[in-house]
Amino acid sequence: MKKRRIVMRKIKEILRLHYERKLSNRSIGRACTISPTTVGEYLEKARQLNLDFKKVSTLDDETIYTLLYPGKDAKAIEVKKMPEMNYLHEELKKKGVTVQILWEEYRRNNPEGYSRSHFFKLYDEWGKTLHPTLRMEHKAGEKMFVDFSGDKPHYIDHLTGEMINIELFVAVLGASSYTFATGLRSQNLEDWIRGHIKAFEYFGGCPEIIVPDNLKSGVKRSCIYDPELNPTYSEMADHYDIAVLPARPYKPKDKAKVENAVLNAQRRILAAIRNKTFFTLSELNQGIENALDDLNSREMQVIKKSREQLFNEIDKPALKGLPSRKFEICNWKKAKVHIDYHIELEGSYYSVPYTYLHKQVDIKFNDLLVEIYYKSKRLASHSRSHKKGEFVTDESHRPPSHIKYLEWTPERLKHWGKSIGINTEALMQEIMSSRRHVEQSFRSCLGILRLSKTYSPERLDDACKRALSIGGTNYRSVKSILEKGLDKEVRIEEETKSKIIQHENIRGQDYYQEEV
Repeated sequence: MKKRRIVMRKIKEILRLHYERKLSNRSIGRACTISPTTVGEYLEKARQLNLDFKKVSTLDDETIYTLLYPGKDAKAIEVKKMPEMNYLHEELKKKGVTVQILWEEYRRNNPEGYSRSHFFKLYDEWGKTLHPTLRMEHKAGEKMFVDFSGDKPHYIDHLTGEMINIELFVAVLGASSYTFATGLRSQNLEDWIRGHIKAFEYFGGCPEIIVPDNLKSGVKRSCIYDPELNPTYSEMADHYDIAVLPARPYKPKDKAKVENAVLNAQRRILAAIRNKTFFTLSELNQGIENALDDLNSREMQVIKKSREQLFNEIDKPALKGLPSRKFEICNWKKAKVHIDYHIELEGSYYSVPYTYLHKQVDIKFNDLLVEIYYKSKRLASHSRSHKKGEFVTDESHRPPSHIKYLEWTPERLKHWGKSIGINTEALMQEIMSSRRHVEQSFRSCLGILRLSKTYSPERLDDACKRALSIGGTNYRSVKSILEKGLDKEVRIEEETKSKIIQHENIRGQDYYQEEV
């Protein structure tokens, strides 16, 4: 009777919040500590009986109960047949299968069986007895969890005898717990991507979603609502038609599956090879692969099936096929187009159309190719140069009439240099004449001129004079001269010469060079 009174109070409160306060089913559910679905069922039953809050508030609990549940008495509920829980658990991992569908199938075969709510309750209580990583219901082929192990394998360099520590990359499929592991040299971006590609090839297909931890190689900026992915990682996901859903910070349940897989890898893989000696990364990975096969073929205690069996039954048929072409790993960085319509990448310079001066662009590059994008539009493509200071220029990127449309011109730079001193102007001229294209000198000239913000015009002009005397026609030479104070020697030499006394009785140095 006590339970019945509680139910009646909740029904009254549901009707009050719905009709008087106009709250949504979700808000009512939170207020009454019940699910929005149950709220909807009570409201639908009330609508069928043409009950609103005003009518219900005038009735006693027994009358309300009789109206809502006609013919129901308080006799004990008989024990009814419930399906095998392991069967329900495995069926729920299949695409499109829900507890609602399983209950409907159950009631078709057992018309007098448990009600929907009791069926859900019994399954939920059984689920709480499982290990957390088994309890979470993942759909077939839906999620792949990835992470690095804290414990590291190693091999011995046969030439030096040095122990080389290796990162252990672990990937696990959500529905079957089928696990992949491999040794990688580092946790950097290239190895991180390489680990994913190897996992896809091991599984023979791709999942719908990857769930990484917030590792910097994959996630540039972690955020519970809007994490920012590394561009290369995002490009890899797009190539394999996969969504990336990083685990939320401080939400351990999001990555419980992979943490358990890492623990199993440490116990069943690293422990299994601990007394073996490997001399190359290839040998180490062969040992990891052998131990991995044993892990996946072992029967799990609760499920009574191995990860491999579950994979073949559940995940494998649901995985998407691999693309015909393997993903090629590239790096990304941002840069600003300089006044010479070139961007700088690791000491080399690459042109873009001059109309994009001062724009922020994205650079995609590998060892062979450099591509430059502005708002996802490709502006330029160049062969990669590994020579420091080299300009790689597409002639079509140059402005009409060479430079007259550029913000900076030789005349403007020389005029600014002349305002500092004649040596600065002379150095500007020398730098410009030494380049194949005059625009390629602008960066160096502008750098020199901007040193006037740090040093006095006199010191800068003296530094330019010294740079001319030693053939240092570039920004780095002038900057080095100023930083080391070598420009002051020029001033001292000039002052010393000006102090030499001129007189007809004083013999100069030429006198002693005459023949006797």
